[in-house]
Amino acid sequence: MSTAECGKCFNGNQSLSVHRRIHSGEKPFECTVCSKQFTDSANLDRHSRIHRGEKPHKCHQCDKSFCQLVNLNTHMRVHTGDKPYKCSLCDKSFGRADHLRSHKRHAHSNRRPYDCRWCGKLFKSSRELKQHVYTHTGTKPYSCRHCSKHFRWLYGLKSHLLRSHNEGTWFTCHICQEIQPQR
Repeated sequence: MSTAECGKCFNGNQSLSVHRRIHSGEKPFECTVCSKQFTDSANLDRHSRIHRGEKPHKCHQCDKSFCQLVNLNTHMRVHTGDKPYKCSLCDKSFGRADHLRSHKRHAHSNRRPYDCRWCGKLFKSSRELKQHVYTHTGTKPYSCRHCSKHFRWLYGLKSHLLRSHNEGTWFTCHICQEIQPQR
């Protein structure tokens, strides 16, 4: 039995190694079509169905299709309004378990299990860690389709598209009347 830093236990070192990628932000499996990265090969295989057009599970209420039946079942809650995942700390409910977990982590916890291997700073989510790592690596994954500029943050790209190429939507704050690009 192997144990991760977060307290979760695994039957083998392989499973533990894959799980640790969640904390490190490492995603060594990359889609050859769109360059999206994954922590394990099974998730990459499931993702690849999208590019092959394999979406056999269709919603009978709208035009959406899904690669996996479980995703269709989760989607159906949009139409039914069913929110079976209830927060035990407040009165909010969610249609997806991952949304409840994210809510608890951000609204009700100071726990920060994701640590930066360069500076040791702690984060509540792997997404926050991944974004932070860009400051160390200099990675600028967001590129403008009109010119050669690259940006570290999606918000930077959206601001650039609005200011330089008049693409996107401006919003006005109803309190201070400041105009900002859509986030």
